Amino acid sequence: MSRVTVTVTDHIAHVQLNRPEKRNAVDPEMFEALIAAGAAVAGSTARAVVLSGAGEGFCAGIDVGSLGGMIGKDIEAMIMPRTHGEGTTNQWQEAAMVWHRLEIPVIAALHGVCFGAGLQIALGADVRIAAPETRLAVMEMKWGIVPDMGGMVLLPRLVRSDVLRRLVYTATPIDAAQAERWGLVTEIAEDPLAAAMALAGEVAGRSPKAIRAAKALISVAEQEDTEAVLLAESRLQAGLIGTPEQIEVIAAQFAKRAPVFD
Repeated sequence: MSRVTVTVTDHIAHVQLNRPEKRNAVDPEMFEALIAAGAAVAGSTARAVVLSGAGEGFCAGIDVGSLGGMIGKDIEAMIMPRTHGEGTTNQWQEAAMVWHRLEIPVIAALHGVCFGAGLQIALGADVRIAAPETRLAVMEMKWGIVPDMGGMVLLPRLVRSDVLRRLVYTATPIDAAQAERWGLVTEIAEDPLAAAMALAGEVAGRSPKAIRAAKALISVAEQEDTEAVLLAESRLQAGLIGTPEQIEVIAAQFAKRAPVFD
């Protein structure tokens, strides 16, 4: 059985963690499958992505057996080489950062548990929609380690420093309502997968080039100085205005119909 399934329908890629008997705990095979899924989506016709978990929860975190299997091994030799992401990530980091780097929006649908590795994977998404009963945790401190799957790149962009420190220092799970107040969760929905699919459908109906440009621009805005952001605004806008796709958007608006893209 595949650790991660990928289906593309109506330009929406549904990527599902598929190890329900282990609450989708991440083992070496799932790390590989997540990275492969990201590559598959990047090469597909998808205009938006929904990340979800099969069974009773999104992801319970790292498979504890995987940690035990690392005892006595040269850990530095395993995690220090930059083997993925064009020389920027190791395999563990890539499993989360591959979603952050995708040129199209990613929406995570969370339910049950979203712990440790699972939370970091979800952080790679642009938007997180959680069921009311969802519990989330930066769980690494429970095992005497620190977040190491891109969490320290992604978390500081979402939450205040004091919230970040509380989450990391204690490993204490929080509920969806608290996660929403703190910025970890975008919104709460009774059926997060349905809500995520609906949002993905809305995104997929927008201009594909404009959506990609918007995601790229947001990334610049979050990291660069004012001059770089202003330059990126102008450069990306110049690549959109007057193109056939943008003209089709305008025509559809005046005709009160859905735009048709190639």
